[in-house]
Amino acid sequence: MKHEDIWDKAAAESYDTPGTGMFAPDVLGPAVDRLAALASTGPALEFAIGTGRVAIPLSERGVPVSGIEIAPAMVAQLRTKADDKTIPVVIGDMTTATVPGRFTLVFLVFNGISNVLTQAEQIACFRNAARHLEPGGRFVIELWVPEPPPPPPSAQAIVGVSAPGYILVDTYDVVKQQVVSHHFRFGDGSEATLFRSPHRYALPPELDMMGELAGFTLESRHADWSGTPFTAAARSHVSVYRLKHT
Repeated sequence: MKHEDIWDKAAAESYDTPGTGMFAPDVLGPAVDRLAALASTGPALEFAIGTGRVAIPLSERGVPVSGIEIAPAMVAQLRTKADDKTIPVVIGDMTTATVPGRFTLVFLVFNGISNVLTQAEQIACFRNAARHLEPGGRFVIELWVPEPPPPPPSAQAIVGVSAPGYILVDTYDVVKQQVVSHHFRFGDGSEATLFRSPHRYALPPELDMMGELAGFTLESRHADWSGTPFTAAARSHVSVYRLKHT
C-alpha cells in the first residue's frame, strides 16, 4: 500500500469533516494556536499538508505557509479552498522533496511521521526538516504513543475504537514496528466500508535519537497542543525539536 494510492480522489473528497472529529474547534484550535506562536512572524512549512486542515487556519492567522504532499488528490481538494499563491505546495515525498526558501517552523501533525514505514526514512524526514529550517528553527511532531500487543502467540490485532457506525482494528508486525489500521464504517444495513492505512510506530526516545542524528535537540514535549504535561499515561505527544546552531 502506497500512501499516494491510498489517498485517492474518493478518500480526499471524504477527508474533511468541518466542525467535527479532527476538524472540531476544540481539536484544531489549540494546534493552530501553538503553531502560530512557534512560527512567530516567520514562514512555516507543513510536511504532509493534505487538504489544508491545519495550514489554512494557520495562514489565516497571518503565518505564511507552504507544504509538501505526496498525494495529488489531497492537494486538489486543498485547492478548492486555497490557491497556490496563498499556500504553495510541492507534490512529492516529505523525506526528499524541497521547497524554496528557509523557514522558522516545519511541522508534521496528526501522526504524519508514522506514514513513513522504515526507520531510515523517518530519519530522512528529520533531516529534510533540518534542511528547510533557519538556524534555531523548530520541527514539531504530533504522534500517538504506541501500545503494541504482547509477542506471539497472543493475538496480533487490537480493537482501537468501537463506536456506533465505526470500528478500528489495528494489526501489528512487531518485528518491523509496523501497524495496519483497518477502519470499518457501517450504517443500519448489512454493508460496511473498509479503509486501510499502514504506519510505522516509534516511541518518543527513538524519535529523540532521530532528531539528534539530524542536528536537533528536544526543546519540549507535552501530551497535547494545550500543554498538558507528558506522563507515562499519555497516549499522544506533541514534541518540539530545535535545530542546533552550527
